[in-house]
Amino acid sequence: MAENQDGQEKSQEPTAKKISDARKKGQVPRSRELNTMALTFLGSATLLLMAPYFASRMNAILTTQFTLKRVDIFDPNAMLAHLTRAIGDALFMLLPFFAVMVAVALLATLAVGGFNVSAEAMQPKFSKFNPIKGMKRIFSAKGLMELLKSLFKFLLVGTATATMLWFWSDELIALGNLNVELALSEGLRLIGWSSLLLSSTLILLALVDVPFQLWQYHKDLKMTQQEVRDEYKETEGKPEVKNRLRQMQREIAVRRMMQEVPKADVVVTNPTHYAVALRYDPDRMQAPQVVAKGKDLVAANIREVAEANNVPQVEAPLLARAIYFNTELDQQIPAGLFLAVAQLLAYVFQLRAYREQGGDIPTAPDTYPVPEELRHD
Repeated sequence: MAENQDGQEKSQEPTAKKISDARKKGQVPRSRELNTMALTFLGSATLLLMAPYFASRMNAILTTQFTLKRVDIFDPNAMLAHLTRAIGDALFMLLPFFAVMVAVALLATLAVGGFNVSAEAMQPKFSKFNPIKGMKRIFSAKGLMELLKSLFKFLLVGTATATMLWFWSDELIALGNLNVELALSEGLRLIGWSSLLLSSTLILLALVDVPFQLWQYHKDLKMTQQEVRDEYKETEGKPEVKNRLRQMQREIAVRRMMQEVPKADVVVTNPTHYAVALRYDPDRMQAPQVVAKGKDLVAANIREVAEANNVPQVEAPLLARAIYFNTELDQQIPAGLFLAVAQLLAYVFQLRAYREQGGDIPTAPDTYPVPEELRHD
């Protein structure tokens, strides 16, 4: 099990923040073997496909630029001019090949780790010039793995090269008996096939290196339990601070809720433990809404505000608990409580009309029908 410098085991999976911070520092998984394999394999395939084109273009360059006229022999600058044009023609000929190589290099790099630009990684770090740290990297497990990969690559490519030279020795010798254009075409063909076969041997190495690099990257980012706790404190804040913030948020929510109590049509009470304030506007609401609710001290505050603002209070313990436990703030009451609340509001509106106009005193319902599934006894 990996350990950090404090001796603690890195047994925890890296968090999203840990991975994000690593990418900002330029730490992303990369596979040099995949890049090498892709460049050599696709470069060889491109060279093999473009061999006839290269052969004809090279023959044209040699014919036009290295055929001297009589006037060129007596001109000191003629050879330099011919050489300059030959180099320009050769570079123009190789432009498609270079474009393919650049595209392959970019795609192979992005295949493992994705696109990542880090300004921090571009900054010079003099610690990299420390010979002691350099020796530690060489004799580390990662350094041993790189050594084994290099030895395996040498044996693999060396064996493949010796085998191809053995099988193609006659064809290589026969190139000297061909004319220039045919020799160029055949030589490029042999180079392309040999490069393609040699680079194909690196596929095996890339198939081993890519999973290893991903595993090593994940292993290096693993965290100790203390690192996870420290990161949690850094991102989420200390528990006492979070509790204080929650308390302040609750206080703000209660104050806002109390501002809605004077606008309520009725406050339903338990009578002491629970209090729920309801409001109903038939022009804007499909059903009555809960504008405030609370228990114990909050319920007492709701009753005090309701009494100070002449909001009717009705004692209905079963209905008060049903509304409190089944409805959130600013939500409509459940359909199962429509009948009970309708009876309650009818009584409240009759009571309001009596206070404003006089007449017979309305009688409050003895009970309010609350469905069994909504009860909280």
